[in-house]
Amino acid sequence: MTQAPLIVGISGASGVLYGIRLLTALRALGVESHLIMSRSAEITLAYETDMKVEDVHALADVVHAPQDIAAAPSSGSFRTRGMVVAPCSVRSMSEIASGITSTLLTRAADVTLKERRRLVLMVRETPLHTGHLRTMTTLSEIGAIIAPPVPAFYTRPDSILDVIDHSVGRVLDLFDLDTGKLKRWGDDKTQPRRRRARIAEAE
Repeated sequence: MTQAPLIVGISGASGVLYGIRLLTALRALGVESHLIMSRSAEITLAYETDMKVEDVHALADVVHAPQDIAAAPSSGSFRTRGMVVAPCSVRSMSEIASGITSTLLTRAADVTLKERRRLVLMVRETPLHTGHLRTMTTLSEIGAIIAPPVPAFYTRPDSILDVIDHSVGRVLDLFDLDTGKLKRWGDDKTQPRRRRARIAEAE
């Protein structure tokens, strides 16, 4: 793997499968991944899946302990293609926005921003109060991309994993990484009814 790695942060918000499927997609693409998984994420993992922490670690090329603030991603001299926090909790989002970071996950995100690299936050919270929205505005103003994992139903998903993989694919698009599995708007398979309507109109 000669290209710069992508940092993957998994915070304690619900939706740990987004981070897991992101790691899986990066491995399939041959893109080196550096994982930072918070302690809260480990707890969420136990609630939401049957996987062990070691199973998630095995999906990444490099794993950094969240308390290791001396790890490579804490420095801007460590070259990366950017970072995705999937999912991103409100606490992590708020730390990143303020620049007052307490873990390697939020420090790495802060470094990503200061080095003008791409930072994508898959924020998992609803409903949102004004404070949340103001924090998101601040993040957008300083260069982050807020990408809540909103499902797309024109793909006619057959499973939860289909929904998750679509969101993951859209996030990887932001890094010019194509999983090859993303059903895109305008593809023949996503618009059968519109095609039939056009054929009927032509007749």
